Amino acid sequence: MPGHDIIVVGASAGGVEALTFLVKNLPQDLKAAVLIVLHVPSHGSSVLPRILERAGNLPAVHARDGEPLLLGRIYVAPPDYHLLVKPGTLQLARGPRENNHRPAIDPLFRTAARAYGQRVIGVVLTGSLDDGTAGLRAVKMRGGVAVVQNPDDALYGGMPSSAIENVDDIDYILPLSDIPSVLADVVNMPVEVAAENPISEELAFESDLAEMKMAQLNNEDKPGKPSPFACPDCGGTLWDLSEGDLLRFRCRTGHAFSATTLLAKQSDALEDALWIALRALEEKASLAHRMSQRMRDRNQSLSAKRLEEEAKDAQTRAAVIQEVLLKSDGMTKDKDLSSLILDEPIEE
Repeated sequence: MPGHDIIVVGASAGGVEALTFLVKNLPQDLKAAVLIVLHVPSHGSSVLPRILERAGNLPAVHARDGEPLLLGRIYVAPPDYHLLVKPGTLQLARGPRENNHRPAIDPLFRTAARAYGQRVIGVVLTGSLDDGTAGLRAVKMRGGVAVVQNPDDALYGGMPSSAIENVDDIDYILPLSDIPSVLADVVNMPVEVAAENPISEELAFESDLAEMKMAQLNNEDKPGKPSPFACPDCGGTLWDLSEGDLLRFRCRTGHAFSATTLLAKQSDALEDALWIALRALEEKASLAHRMSQRMRDRNQSLSAKRLEEEAKDAQTRAAVIQEVLLKSDGMTKDKDLSSLILDEPIEE
């Protein structure tokens, strides 16, 4: 009987340190494949596999498209590619971003659950916002095991907290120090003989979208219902995919957002619009002031006064927008990890 031999791990802000500790304490004879998504910038090279291999006892590599899935190895999603799981193999895809990330955690968890069901262990570590929550739900729906870092123990508790709040029957909520030993124990537990939960239409649909399968892109019978919101990435209609208390959205082309991530994207769009408005008002004030000077030089005092009033009004409006921008706290975002994992090129 197979054990729980597929471990999928998701991390974001603070993830380099957490992942280093995790792999350092996994046994050399681990009878499982470990697949990792860490939120990283899309551009540049990553040295995360080298960091993990130096820290631990297992070989670590960037996953390659079509590569066989082998036990006792660590596979890391490369920048700008979703890491997906097929029976016996790995797949890389530049499909639509999920929760504003590529690679994203949810596609890895979702496709692993689809391919291996009860054999999957899903692990959510430190990170902001809530990527990984929907994927961990898929793992549990297929009978897999859910492990979440205790939010109080995480550098950033957003992702663990979201998983705990929205995923039913999480098996283990642990400090990072306890997770490696628990994983080693669970890997050696045989999968229960109980009938495996079937693959839902929604799980199959979302898994196929990550691969950009045209049949699903052109499918008019999409899960969920149209929402009043537009996709911040492409402008298309977002479909409401709410599951219990978990509010999620996905557009026709596949961009997916949790409610929290969508709110963060809308906050970004609002800030961008405010900066554009500030620039336009400053330019208007400058041009009106310059024109008023020319009018005065020509003894056109009424026109000059009108332009001076326009310049003053534009400056007043600009000051209001500037104050809003300076006082805005914005949404909590993932820290830039480039200084940690983009400091040297990958060795091919």
